[in-house]
Amino acid sequence: MSGALARITFAGEIIEWRGPAPFLFVPVPAEHVAELRFAAREASYGWGCIPVAARIGATDFATSLFPRGETYFLPVKVAVQRAEGVGLRDGVTAEITVIRR
Repeated sequence: MSGALARITFAGEIIEWRGPAPFLFVPVPAEHVAELRFAAREASYGWGCIPVAARIGATDFATSLFPRGETYFLPVKVAVQRAEGVGLRDGVTAEITVIRR
C-alpha cells in the first residue's frame, strides 16, 4: 500500500467504551504504541487520531485509531462485527496499516 507508515498485526479482546460510535474497540497492545506514535507524526489529524486500513478476519475496512490513556483503540465497526460474527469480549486478530491523509 503506497503511503504506508507502519504495518502492525496484533491480537486483543473486543471491549466497550462509551465514546464515539460504534462503541466496540480492540485496544492496541503496549508494545506497538511507540511505533504508532512515531507514525502519527505524519498521519495524525484532530485529537490525535491515526488513519488506518484495517482487517479483522477476512474483512477489510478503513477507520482511525483513537488515543485513549497510554494506548490506541481500534474501532470495530458494526459491519465488521456482523461480517466476522464477533462482539463484546471476543478475541480477534487485527492487521492495521497506518496511512497518510
